[in-house]
Amino acid sequence: MGVLYDYFAAPSDDAAATTVIGGPKRRFPTVQTKSLDPEVVMGQLEELLTGRAYDDVAEDPRWGDGIAIEHEGDVLVLTVTDGLRDGLAAADDLDEVAVRWAEVEELDGFDPAVLADILHDLKALAAEAKRNGERLYCWASV
Repeated sequence: MGVLYDYFAAPSDDAAATTVIGGPKRRFPTVQTKSLDPEVVMGQLEELLTGRAYDDVAEDPRWGDGIAIEHEGDVLVLTVTDGLRDGLAAADDLDEVAVRWAEVEELDGFDPAVLADILHDLKALAAEAKRNGERLYCWASV
């Protein structure tokens, strides 16, 4: 059994935090993933998309900040950096990005085609969030 990660767009941290119980699927636009954590794996994606050094991404105050926690940490709502949102929204060749992203150690064994499909969904989510002045979040459940 792995961790489930749902990425979603919401208008504020307070609105996003309300999803800690029940998840975001019925309330906000959502992309479901598994094994794509909002810190390490998405930090590496942000580095690929934007050229921003991973260490700089990790110092961003919105990098995996826990805004809601339930069930002794088994369910969390975490912030996602605006840099990742903007990088996804502006990305062009997601198939090539997926190939490079599949090469990171944490994604060993992932099919780049599957990652590309997820990236296309995340790009649509990010572009809509940016248009609407929203931010991205991650709901995680163990």
